[in-house]
Amino acid sequence: MASIFTKIVNGEIPSYKIAENDDFYAFLDINPNSAGHTLVIPKKEENKIFDLSKEEYSGLMDFSYRAAKALEKAVPCERIGMSVIGLEVPHVHVHLIPINTMADMQFVKKEKLSNDEFVALANKIAENFQ
Repeated sequence: MASIFTKIVNGEIPSYKIAENDDFYAFLDINPNSAGHTLVIPKKEENKIFDLSKEEYSGLMDFSYRAAKALEKAVPCERIGMSVIGLEVPHVHVHLIPINTMADMQFVKKEKLSNDEFVALANKIAENFQ
C-alpha cells in the first residue's frame, strides 16, 4: 500500500509544496514543530534512508540543502535543524525545522497555522528555492 507521502507526490492528497523535481519533493509539515517546518522526500518510496543508493542519498541531501537555504531566507530563526527519524511514516523523509532553541527539535510543541498562513509560508519559501 502506498504511503501517505507517495499519495502526496501522486496528487491524491493535497500539500503545501515548496519545490519538486523528477526525484524529490519538499512540502510543509501540516503538524509543524515551528512555522516553516518542511519535509523533503524522495519520490521513490523507500522505508529507510540507508536503503537508498548512494546517488539517491546524495541527491536527497542536495535537495534538502537547497530547501534549507530557501527556508532560512524565508523564516527568521537561529538556524535550520535537520532530523531523519522516519518511524511515523514508512517513507524516507528529512525534517527541516526553523529553530531558536533545542526544544524546537523535540517534536513535542506544535505550531498551529491556518490554511492561509500555510499557503503564504509555502509561497515565501518557494520564492527562495534555487
